Amino acid sequence: QVQLVESGGGSVQAGGSLRLSCAASGDTYRNTYMGWFRQAPGKEREGVAAVRARDDNTYYAGSVKGRFTISQDNAKSTLSLQMDTLKPEDTAMYYCAASTRSLGWDPRLRLSEHTYDYWGQGTQVTVSA
Repeated sequence: QVQLVESGGGSVQAGGSLRLSCAASGDTYRNTYMGWFRQAPGKEREGVAAVRARDDNTYYAGSVKGRFTISQDNAKSTLSLQMDTLKPEDTAMYYCAASTRSLGWDPRLRLSEHTYDYWGQGTQVTVSA
């Protein structure tokens, strides 16, 4: 019902910036949350940022807080992740995701992969020292 396509990945030097975009199509009006996840080789997929669709409320993993900014356009057709002051530890495949669920009180659910129903194909981000 929802199709997601990421773009904007690439290779940058530590301390640099990169902006990822996710184009959403289909039944996007059903989305309650959208988020960005990442997965590096040998590690579990982790949530890095999420935004509530109806009011732009945001949540960030502690490792990226203050460096990354998640945003959505007014039509909810584009999700972005502005990444500044990049570190080698940020190197990973980054995935865009959308949820149609109403989340409960636990804020951890906002960055849980089990919360999300639809996923993009991923875009690679590589940060060199």
